[in-house]
Amino acid sequence: MLFAIQCEDKPDSLDLRMATRPKHLEYLDGHAATIIQGGPVLDAGGKPCGSLLLVDVADQAAAEALAANDPYALAGLFGAVSIRPFRQVFSGGARIAG
Repeated sequence: MLFAIQCEDKPDSLDLRMATRPKHLEYLDGHAATIIQGGPVLDAGGKPCGSLLLVDVADQAAAEALAANDPYALAGLFGAVSIRPFRQVFSGGARIAG
């Protein structure tokens, strides 16, 4: 099942994000088979200010566990996290569902 995981960094936390990034990427590498899309959300100046992941996992609990165990989350980077089921309608420039 697809889930969108949207995370918003706490204000003035770019240094924490950058210091934790290697562990975060290593963690996601270990879950690469479940990640459909992922990357940082950028502010108006082009600097990371959050994260967005589209994952394919068994259920809400699995999505929550994936998000909770991310080194960014464990380091206290995020001020807000939203995890919601997602239905894909477009992929690769084409509509795949109605």
